[in-house]
Amino acid sequence: MQVYLPQDLYEQVKSRRIKVSELLQDVLRREVRRLEKIEAAERHLAERIAEVGAPSEEDRAWAEQVAGPVVEHLRRTGRR
Repeated sequence: MQVYLPQDLYEQVKSRRIKVSELLQDVLRREVRRLEKIEAAERHLAERIAEVGAPSEEDRAWAEQVAGPVVEHLRRTGRR
């Protein structure tokens, strides 16, 4: 695998002696884990829908009312 860096970024990384291999491994592990969690959540949701049916519009409205402020807070604080 090769990773392209623009010249300016390459020079900044090199001058700071950043351990690119370790950093890249860490970032990729976190991203793979994040994607695995999303996939697991999607599977869980599909299983629940198969078990009890899709949520009604009323269910969706309630969920938006309850979770909406939390999601908005996470977006504002950069956590989502």
